[in-house]
Amino acid sequence: MTAQEAPADLPFFVYGTLRPGRRNHDRLLRGRTVAEVPAVLRGAVLYEGPGFPYAVREGAGEVHGELITVAPWAYERVLSALDELEGHRPGDPRNLYERVVCEVFTEGVGGEAPVRGWVYVAAERVAGRLRAAGTRIAGGDWTG
Repeated sequence: MTAQEAPADLPFFVYGTLRPGRRNHDRLLRGRTVAEVPAVLRGAVLYEGPGFPYAVREGAGEVHGELITVAPWAYERVLSALDELEGHRPGDPRNLYERVVCEVFTEGVGGEAPVRGWVYVAAERVAGRLRAAGTRIAGGDWTG
């Protein structure tokens, strides 16, 4: 599903500097969320970047992070700020990240429940370089 086809108010799956307690969460999300729950993105692996990680959709790996639900009154402002932070401009071949809809799994009372959410994944040109020569993060948890 492309960004143009997705509902505008999906939660965000974050796995790097946007996680609670990290610098960009404090700067861009603190006080603007209504829920932050542990979650896993399956079918992806995590690679080291220069000071931040990249999720790449491939294989049977998984990426650990949080599913962040943004308060409705802050959603448009947060979406714009996150796109800017991640260097995401729809259709721009120079993007480092693409914002895509993925199914993530939260840790709920009755087991894991799938939830659709926005995820910033490595743009394909970046992902290709990472697959060829990048450093994978064992266990898929950048903060671990």
